[in-house]
Amino acid sequence: MSSNPSDLGYIEDRWEKENGTPKARNGKGKQYRARWVDEDGKERSASFSNEKAAKQHLKSVARGEVANAHGRKTFADFYKEWSVSQPLVPGTVRAMNLAANSVTFGSVELERIRPSHLQAWVKAMQDKPLEASTIRTRFNNVRAVIRAAVADRAIPFDVTINVGLPRVQKPEGANDDGLTIPEASEVGALLRRAEDKFAAFIGLCAFGGLRLGEAAALKVSDVDFIRKLIRVDRQVQRANGKQVEIRPPKYGSNRTIYAPDGLIELLSEHVRVQLPGDDPNRWLFPGEGEHPLHQNSVGYLWRKARAATGMDYRLHDLRHFYAWGLIAAGCDVVTMQRAMGHKSATVTLNTYGHRWPKAEDRTRKAAAHLFADAVSTTADQLRTDNG
Repeated sequence: MSSNPSDLGYIEDRWEKENGTPKARNGKGKQYRARWVDEDGKERSASFSNEKAAKQHLKSVARGEVANAHGRKTFADFYKEWSVSQPLVPGTVRAMNLAANSVTFGSVELERIRPSHLQAWVKAMQDKPLEASTIRTRFNNVRAVIRAAVADRAIPFDVTINVGLPRVQKPEGANDDGLTIPEASEVGALLRRAEDKFAAFIGLCAFGGLRLGEAAALKVSDVDFIRKLIRVDRQVQRANGKQVEIRPPKYGSNRTIYAPDGLIELLSEHVRVQLPGDDPNRWLFPGEGEHPLHQNSVGYLWRKARAATGMDYRLHDLRHFYAWGLIAAGCDVVTMQRAMGHKSATVTLNTYGHRWPKAEDRTRKAAAHLFADAVSTTADQLRTDNG
């Protein structure tokens, strides 16, 4: 005998199927089998001791409460399979591996992971202790894996929602949006006190907004000294902590920088003094052997420049300095996005949105110009009349 409570599957009586007659059962073993086809088109089954339980199971299948084979994989196994298929750059791979290998629920099946597992892991990181920013970075990387499992239909929902994370304290000198932005005089001091071969690098970050890897990967031919353009087409990355790789810029952020006269003059003098020769494809900042400078060598030169000036900024803060200058000059969001090489305008707004003048600020400024023009006109008229 079999029943078919829905189109999702059916239930068969194993005793009748195997013995051909509804003889008295001995009461041992599971007698009913529920069969259904999963989302991957494969037939699946489960055995039960009574027909009611089998029917209830089919109803759970209909509600999506029965996980597929992916859901029975442990977090560690799912991450291992998922990560090898992702187009991640070496630096991101290292960060993802570090986060995934640090979880306290690696051996737990995906379908059994609960928000409490995530919360316990966060607490364990706090107890080590790790910085709040480090905890958030690792959590976001693991969240990406969990959400990939949801997208892959391995689990029905995102268990990282509503997990509490420690607050990131603003660094000393940071503004309301958490960004640390050097003063113009401080940037000038860095240019003067840095090693001669490194001053132009600082200039590219402060007056062109380049990331470390993008500036390090520039060639002489990437600078159009006549039209005052700088082309960003590649970046330097460290693979496995040792190997130097030249890769496309992150998020496909190839772009042209419209450089100010001062930056072009700084780069021109750098080429004249530091890079004798006429090969247009030579690195603008050569390192060891055939490679350009990379994260480690740039970090060393940057620390020396900071020590010489007594400052404690990150090199990346020069990029914020550049962004703030564009906003202060009235550049719109799209212009900013292109200049900074952001993936989208949303990224630009999320990072610098609080920096743009508010409507009331723009209104007040416009009215101030009207007032100044009116007063100036009146003063000129008075001088004319009295003359």
